[in-house]
Amino acid sequence: MAGEPQADCLFCKIVAGEVPATIVRETETVVAFRDINPQAPTHVLVIPRAHYRDAAALAVAEPQLVADVVREAGEVAAEEKVHGAGYRIVFNTGSGAGQTVFHAHAHLLGGRGLAWPPG
Repeated sequence: MAGEPQADCLFCKIVAGEVPATIVRETETVVAFRDINPQAPTHVLVIPRAHYRDAAALAVAEPQLVADVVREAGEVAAEEKVHGAGYRIVFNTGSGAGQTVFHAHAHLLGGRGLAWPPG
């Protein structure tokens, strides 16, 4: 069921403390942790504690939770001191866009120049 933890979801396991992660920030609704394959000096994943397959499903079901994810990404950017130079928040939605873990999550990237268009 949407919003409920999924036994086979890596990010649900991180939220539950069953899989270790380098957590940089936690709130009642969100967990932020370092990406294990960083694509920038600062690369943190910001995830809702509730399980939704992707950002689109999350936005439909719980728009306030999307706002929590984005707000906390901004807080992490400030804590990581990349907010002044700029940073990027990316939601990959679907395998064709590079989503590999099907639990909604934002990538916070910063600490280097980020070309446009990405990819």
